[in-house]
Amino acid sequence: MITKKLRAPIVVAVAALAVGALAGCTGSGGGDAAATDSAGGTYTWWDPYPQHEEGSDWANRVQACGTEAGVTIERTAYDTTSLTNQALLSAQEGTSPDVILLDNPAVSTLADTGMLTTTDELGLDTSGLDANLLAAGELDGSDYGVPIGANTLALYYNADILTAAGVDPASITSWSALSDALAKVTAAGHKGITFAGINTEEGSFQFLPWFWGSGADLTQLDSPEAVKALTLWTDWVKQGYAPQSVIGNSQNTSWEEFITGDFAFAENGTWQVDSAAKQSFATGVIELPAIDSGVAPAPTGGEFITAPVQKDTSRYETTKKIVDCMTTPEGFVETANTFAYYIPPTSDGQSKLLEEHPELTTWVSAVKAAKGRTSDNLGTDYPLISEQLWTAVQSALSGASTPQDALTAAQQAASAATNGK
Repeated sequence: MITKKLRAPIVVAVAALAVGALAGCTGSGGGDAAATDSAGGTYTWWDPYPQHEEGSDWANRVQACGTEAGVTIERTAYDTTSLTNQALLSAQEGTSPDVILLDNPAVSTLADTGMLTTTDELGLDTSGLDANLLAAGELDGSDYGVPIGANTLALYYNADILTAAGVDPASITSWSALSDALAKVTAAGHKGITFAGINTEEGSFQFLPWFWGSGADLTQLDSPEAVKALTLWTDWVKQGYAPQSVIGNSQNTSWEEFITGDFAFAENGTWQVDSAAKQSFATGVIELPAIDSGVAPAPTGGEFITAPVQKDTSRYETTKKIVDCMTTPEGFVETANTFAYYIPPTSDGQSKLLEEHPELTTWVSAVKAAKGRTSDNLGTDYPLISEQLWTAVQSALSGASTPQDALTAAQQAASAATNGK
């Protein structure tokens, strides 16, 4: 039997939700409030997809998994931030739903309160999941959910500009090679690279591949490696390889800059695959390079399917059936296509996806090299650290501080925030 008590103050957990999502309506939770039993009846499901209304392919698929498990699913969709806050409130009130799909950085926040079952407790088989993706839902050695897929970042390029400037995208396997390419395209009269340096989680999300690609670690924001990463960005702006606008760019606005056709490169995600294919100019994508060679780990986006603790533990058997139904290889591919594109978290799912979409090969490779933001057991420390990281990026890009000074201040503030929790 699974019995847990909520162990972290809910108000503290809510305050730790500055992790931002890449997405409602109100509804009651499951458990005792649903007044049903495990042999049938209604199971409650919350997800962060209000754009997928009842009758959509996604909603129908959720209902089909309920039917397969012998129950009806009552689905409620919230925007991402509201979903996590509602989940915390439902745990406090004892009305948690049976299943919640959570943005992956929020998993450790909810797990830290004691409101989620572990995958072992629910009896889920996670052996086939890519370890780097599963790690985003890990806290203190336990896994608290299953990724339904992942998106991440890579480097889109304008093939017409690169060809005209004599740049082979396959040659871009290090920071120096990328900077050389930027020098060539700007010398040819084009714009270089655009990215999102905004002072939100999106800014940290876009900076992390360069931060991690330098060999830096989030527990030491002011390391020499971290300073090299931030210097790379600030140098690009100083040299005119990146526009001043990056300091305020969201991922959407930087993409809008790229699709003008003026920029050679844009750092962006799997969610722009269809948009890139529709442009009037030829596009391609390469993985983000690490400092000297190889691929930089980019952060993972995407949701985990989790099962909150219920007083009636007999419900877990059916909950497991619902989760199992949603996480078959075929199910992962359906999710990938629905969210254009989540890369499946298993080799079988990835192979099936590539049979349908061989053009996603680079993205599958990027996801296999990716890293969860809360990995390394950062858990609820991550949003506190991330805020200081994006603050440092802002300070350096604006010229208010040197990269070293900005990151020194960030490390001091992050240490104070995480030690004072």
